[in-house]
Amino acid sequence: MKMFTKFLAIAVSFSALSFAGAASAQEAPDALIKRISSDVIDTAKNDKEIQAGNTGRIMQLVEQKIIPYVDFERMTQLAAGRFWRQATPEQQSKLITEFRSLLVFTYSGALSQVRDQKIEFKPLRAAPGDTEVEVNSQVLQPRGEPVQLSYRLEKKADGWKLYDVNVLGAWLIEAYKGTFASEINKGGIDGLIKALSDKNKQLAARGNVKK
Repeated sequence: MKMFTKFLAIAVSFSALSFAGAASAQEAPDALIKRISSDVIDTAKNDKEIQAGNTGRIMQLVEQKIIPYVDFERMTQLAAGRFWRQATPEQQSKLITEFRSLLVFTYSGALSQVRDQKIEFKPLRAAPGDTEVEVNSQVLQPRGEPVQLSYRLEKKADGWKLYDVNVLGAWLIEAYKGTFASEINKGGIDGLIKALSDKNKQLAARGNVKK
């Protein structure tokens, strides 16, 4: 249940990034997330297809509204650590694609479980010129203890992009670093790519999603 709670919190936190207008590039990162989180959570709660676990509908929502605001290239590079420089450009591209798919499946699976969760934000501690910030918050659940989570975002030319999430004291990228290193040590970069690909195929088959 603890792992499920983490996935659910991640889904809720990433869902907070799923609606942004043209003004998002000028908007403060915490203000952006605060403004859109309630709208997205309400959408997930009130969408009957999402609540029923319609995989196609959930994946569509994730692809259209969440993916544009996540920096998957940086996430993959950080997760690969020192091994990133050992990968060819083609291998790097494949790693990004497979890791992106894995995270999409993870968020999609948890998004259907959103019910009455609410997000409470803490004051942002950042200087006006900062291009990287950490937004701290907690997910309030109808039953159970609040789930502490933090977001790391970087300001790009087209607005703020999220590249890491901390749930219950554990950063997402750090959690994957060990897995990446283990697979690379066993089968090299191609071994990691295959491991991610195999996992994605399993998740796609489980949800009847074409991969």
